[in-house]
Amino acid sequence: MVDAIILTKVCGLLDWIASKRIQPEIGVAIDSLVEAKELVCSTEQRKKLINISPATIDRLLKTYRKRPVGKGHSYTKPGTLLKTQIPVRTFADWNENKVGFFEINLCGHDGGLAKGDFSWTLNFVDVKVQWTEQVAVFNKAQIHVFAGIKTIRGRLPYPFLGYNSDSGSEFINHQLYRYSIAEKITFTRGRSGKKNDNAFVEEKNDSVVRRWVGYGRYDTVEQFAVLNEFYAVLRLYTNFFLPVMKLKEKVRIGSKVIKRYDKPTTPYQRILKAEDVSEEVKARLRKQYKTLNLVLLKRQIDTILKRLKPTPVR
Repeated sequence: MVDAIILTKVCGLLDWIASKRIQPEIGVAIDSLVEAKELVCSTEQRKKLINISPATIDRLLKTYRKRPVGKGHSYTKPGTLLKTQIPVRTFADWNENKVGFFEINLCGHDGGLAKGDFSWTLNFVDVKVQWTEQVAVFNKAQIHVFAGIKTIRGRLPYPFLGYNSDSGSEFINHQLYRYSIAEKITFTRGRSGKKNDNAFVEEKNDSVVRRWVGYGRYDTVEQFAVLNEFYAVLRLYTNFFLPVMKLKEKVRIGSKVIKRYDKPTTPYQRILKAEDVSEEVKARLRKQYKTLNLVLLKRQIDTILKRLKPTPVR
C-alpha cells in the first residue's frame, strides 16, 4: 500500500500541482526530501510511489488541493500608433516550433481597486519548451516594461528570438519597436480583444502568477522588491522541477471538445531534448541543475512569501 504521508510531503514540495504533472517528478522529490533529512523512505516505498498512477494520487489526496480565489481585471489600453508597423502574429514571421519565441503580457496586482500605481508582473512563456520568466514592474509605463523585458532577456539561458504581445500601449510603442529592430528580434502582436492569440501566457497568469501571489494589492516599494526577490527564486523552481503539459490539439466530437496534451515534462528537460538548442547551452543548464536543491528552493519560496503582505483594500 502507498504511504499517504510520504505522498503528502512529495505533493507539498511540488506545490500540489495536477497529479499528472506530479507523477514524473516523484522520484526527484523523494530523493530531495531524503537528502534534506525531511523524509525517511525505504527502497520499496520509493518504488511503489514512483509507479503510482495520477488517478491514485487524486484519490488519496483529493482533500488537500487549494487554489487562490478572486477575479482579475483587463487593463489593456490599445496602442494604436504603431499597429500598422508591428504585424499581427502569423505563421510567416512566427516560429513557435523553435526555442526562443515567447508570448508575453502583464498581470496587474490592484487588489480589485484599479486606482493609482501598483505592481504588475511581466510574464514570459516560451511556446515550444514552456520556459517561463516573471519580473515585477511598478506601474506599466513603457519605460518600466521595457526595463523588465531587458531584465528577463538577460536571465534567459538561450537566445531571445521573438515575442508576441497584446496590443496594449505598454508594448506597442516606438521604444520597444526600435529595440526589436536593432536587436533583430521578431516582434508581433495579437489581435485586439483576442486572448486566444496569447493563450499560453494567459494560462501562466493563472497557473504561475495568481497561484503564487494571488489577487491582492501590491502598491508599495517594499512589496515590489519582495515580488522581484520571489520571482528570482521561483524561476528556478518552476523551470527545473515542475513538469508542464503542453496542449497538442483540440478535437471536436459532437458537442464536446477533447483536449490532448503531451507528456508532462519540465521546461529544463524540454530544452535538453530540443535539437535547435546548442550543446553549450545544454551543458550550462545541466551544470546549473546539479547545483540546485529542490527542498531549499521551496523553503526559500515559502519564506519570501510570508513577507509578501497585500495592502488592505476598502
